[in-house]
Amino acid sequence: MSTVTLGKVKTIKTLNSIAETGLKVFKKDEYTIDNESTNPDAIVVRSFNMHALEFGDQLKAIARAGAGVNNIPVERCTEQGIVVFNTPGANANAVKEMVLTCLMASSRNLFAGVGWTKTLEGEGAAIPKLVEAGKKTFVGSEIKGKTLGVIGLGAIGALVANDALDLDMDVIGFDPFISVDTAWNLSRNVQRAMTIEQLFAESDYITVHVPLTPDTNGMFNEATFSIMKAGVQIFNFSRGELVNEADMATALENGVVGKYITDFPNENTLQMKNCVSIPHLGASTLESEENCAIMAARQVKEYLETGNIKNSVNFPNATLPYTGKRRVAAFHKNVPNMVGQITMAISSYELNIADMVNRSRGDYAYTMIDIDNKINGEIIPGILEKIHQINGIVNVRVI
Repeated sequence: MSTVTLGKVKTIKTLNSIAETGLKVFKKDEYTIDNESTNPDAIVVRSFNMHALEFGDQLKAIARAGAGVNNIPVERCTEQGIVVFNTPGANANAVKEMVLTCLMASSRNLFAGVGWTKTLEGEGAAIPKLVEAGKKTFVGSEIKGKTLGVIGLGAIGALVANDALDLDMDVIGFDPFISVDTAWNLSRNVQRAMTIEQLFAESDYITVHVPLTPDTNGMFNEATFSIMKAGVQIFNFSRGELVNEADMATALENGVVGKYITDFPNENTLQMKNCVSIPHLGASTLESEENCAIMAARQVKEYLETGNIKNSVNFPNATLPYTGKRRVAAFHKNVPNMVGQITMAISSYELNIADMVNRSRGDYAYTMIDIDNKINGEIIPGILEKIHQINGIVNVRVI
């Protein structure tokens, strides 16, 4: 696919209800929101399942207003040169607050207690005495001085860890892939677990904030439960598949796990003893939806207008200050001499290169090249086609 972006009005399609504050990022004289379009420049989506959709040849980007991208055919997008964005951290505070709410509520048996109180309806004047007699069933524990294990110290995990320290908990964290940015934001008082087994063994409560991968699928199972303290409480606001549900049901029944709080209800979790199934409310706040929509829209706008990429799950992140010069942006296979072939094609039109950046990610790479020459707003005919003929080019456009 070869395209030219020279100030034309761009089409944005949404596949879910996207917060209006996010859509306002797209200025009306430069963008149109057309949810019936079959060939938009970009799509903004939340949870809509896109795997069965066909993509038009003008589609350049898909932005997920949220962190998970399981609903997007990322591999197919990569093969077609469509950049997929997500919005890490935009909903972090909402999820953090939910984790801490559930941490305290479950420790004090609040969920079970409130449910029991509802059964007293109709008892009239006897209710106060029944409450005093029954409340001993729901005696809980304080979280102060207890140990919280945080698996995954990204945007959400770091916030949970820091705030748990402020609640006078001991916090131990495990994340072998922690980023430099997150490390700067993480309190020095968070203890580092050298292995996940250490975290399992030392924690009274465990909260998990990692993506679903072949390595993390079913990471909570009979073998890992056997390492944990008896009665440990586990909080899952990441992905339901991180837990082997058959093993969890057995562990709850036997008291190996004291409570399991999950944001991903299904028939299995609803039947588990001491399991609280929350209807996927972790990031469901007005503020979170607005933050995700704004972040998604800004990333799409930046990419369409400058070619710069941030927070892509399938393209390498790449930025080059945009000065208004004509910019060639090429997505290609990560093989030797691709940059040389692209620059040679540009030079063959007697064009000077002002600046460039090349970044790779796995089998693919992305190159942006600014052209120094003044070419009166026109693209020399044939330059896109010439670059696209290079073996290994997935797509190329001029901005």
